[in-house]
Amino acid sequence: MAATTTEIFGSMVFNDHVMKERLPSATYKSLHETIRRGAPLDVEVANVVANAMKDWAIEHGATHYTHWFQPLTGVTSEKHDSFISPTKDGRVIMEFSGKELVKGEPDASSFPSGGLRATAEARGYTAWDPTSYAFVKDEVLCIPTAFCSYSGEVLDEKTPLLRSMSAISTQACRILKLFGKTVPQVSTTVGPEQEYFLVDREQYLQREDLRLCGRTLFGAMPPKGQELDDHYFGVIKPRVSGYMKELDDELWKLGVAAKTKHNEVAPAQHELAPIFSTTNIAVDHNQLTMEMMKCVATRHGMACLLHEKPFDGVNGSGKHNNWSISTPTENLLDPGKTPMENLQFLLFLAAVIKAVDQYQDLLRVTVASAGNDHRLGANEAPPAIISIFVGEELEAIIESIASGADYIAPAKTRMELGVDILPTFSKDTTDRNRTSPFAFTGNKFEFRMPGSAMSIADANIVLNTAVAKELKGYADELENAEDFDTAVIKLVKRTIRDHKRIIFNGNGYSHEWEQEAEKRGLCNLKSTVDALPCVLERKNIELFEEFGIFSEAEVRARYEVSLENYTKALHIEALTMLDMAKKQIVPAVAAYMGDLADTACSKKALSSALSTRAEETLLAKLSAGADMLVEKIDELQAAVDGASRGDSLQEAACYKDRVLPKMAELRAVADALELATGKDYWPFPTYADLLFGVN
Repeated sequence: MAATTTEIFGSMVFNDHVMKERLPSATYKSLHETIRRGAPLDVEVANVVANAMKDWAIEHGATHYTHWFQPLTGVTSEKHDSFISPTKDGRVIMEFSGKELVKGEPDASSFPSGGLRATAEARGYTAWDPTSYAFVKDEVLCIPTAFCSYSGEVLDEKTPLLRSMSAISTQACRILKLFGKTVPQVSTTVGPEQEYFLVDREQYLQREDLRLCGRTLFGAMPPKGQELDDHYFGVIKPRVSGYMKELDDELWKLGVAAKTKHNEVAPAQHELAPIFSTTNIAVDHNQLTMEMMKCVATRHGMACLLHEKPFDGVNGSGKHNNWSISTPTENLLDPGKTPMENLQFLLFLAAVIKAVDQYQDLLRVTVASAGNDHRLGANEAPPAIISIFVGEELEAIIESIASGADYIAPAKTRMELGVDILPTFSKDTTDRNRTSPFAFTGNKFEFRMPGSAMSIADANIVLNTAVAKELKGYADELENAEDFDTAVIKLVKRTIRDHKRIIFNGNGYSHEWEQEAEKRGLCNLKSTVDALPCVLERKNIELFEEFGIFSEAEVRARYEVSLENYTKALHIEALTMLDMAKKQIVPAVAAYMGDLADTACSKKALSSALSTRAEETLLAKLSAGADMLVEKIDELQAAVDGASRGDSLQEAACYKDRVLPKMAELRAVADALELATGKDYWPFPTYADLLFGVN
């Protein structure tokens, strides 16, 4: 009999339920205290936990363990060590110590470090994160860990994220204490919606660009794309449904609360959304989700594409970061029934508004990548301009606070659909805005700018830290207030007055908004190369230093890593384009022209009365296109060869300004040739094959 969902959920996770069953009471309490309050972990406790964890993992098929960490590559890393320990009689026993649980030593010079580590400086450390449960995957016990260098520099995503969570918790607790509430901690929570594409694996393997770059570098649009809006929320195809069912099962086993699945706007595009969890866990789970998406797709004869723009001409994929802040019993971004009178909510709302306005450039940096540059600003994703959508009700409240005018609450209305049998229900007091980068959606903010392939750690590090900064300023001011309520109202009013420029409820895609945003003084950082230097501004470095998130050296190192990633991604794409064009497209077009010429010659030889107009017209078009193709190949090769070898920013700018335009020109010529070349001659699957090939 098949296991039920409740039976398989978390079955491969060493979670709190398992720990409570397997650990001695004193050990469990000590570990729980470490998890809840960050208390130091006793060595003896670690030994007991390690032994219990090992026994449990072996029962679940594990033979090895790994310190599972998140370096600056955007993906996870792991080195597997077996549990075996040789005995004198030639056998082995299975052992795992507290020391092995708590600390590991991977090579720190082979991961991106932005110059913090040289090749000769190889030692690094991983340290167990007890707030994120260990799990068994592929017969390996995976232990979530932080990663740092021998000299202590942060080289991962988890460490600064945990620091940012601690910072916002400390400052939020100060604010709540002023409202008469004492809470052990405040947590930020995240629910990341993950978009992705599924294509047939055999066709995927025939495309060098998909295999090496994750996106198609060539491809003419098919006769049908997404114009009919028939894929969005459409019936899920049987093959895709089978994939989604197995993906749910695999994620549920790992404790990932996968909740929603559906077809997205573009053909072959889909989405998965989990239930909210604490930010640290949400980041870990999203990394696992992306890994499982690819693994399960292979088992179903498909390939999962997580690139932000796998196909030109149809919607790309994002990752909506739904962010909120809560105590164990209360969502601090819940307006309640009377938001105008809810001073606590208004204060936290004001802190978020000020944080996003003050650090809009830094938020833009967190979503900057070569892949996401193709997506942001198109009519499928938010624009590159950061703004906040608050909805009609909150905007009216904000205007009332700023102007001092009386606020009139909107009347609650019922939706009447004109059919007696259909239920009536309360209408929300505000609409939703899909063009907003940062939208309030009832009791949380949805940051819609992250790309689908990105780790969500960076965005949440900045959100947490920036809001912590504003809450700290508020607490410093309010702790000395004589009349607390009056001081809160005054502070909220001042914040709204000074920062309401960031609030925009209109159409973010319109040209008028771009002009208006410029008048308001908002950033419009259209590319990664435009955005990344902002991280080095003094106010941004000081933000990270103030809360101990990064040192200045670590900020500069991450800046260098991001620039290197951008340049390397475009370099690989350019070389792949050249390879495909030279070795596949040119020979394919030549072969087709040769056969057309042979046909024309055969017709003329057979009878002078036979017309060869069709062949000659098509040959002339193909010949001109082939000549242009070779010319554009040479121009792209020259652009790549001449790419600046100056500093990292100059080189990245060179790729953006010189190489990318030449790539676009080469693609345009090749795509036109695809439409004129016989399908049997074209050397790799077309968009029609890929987008409509999974049934």
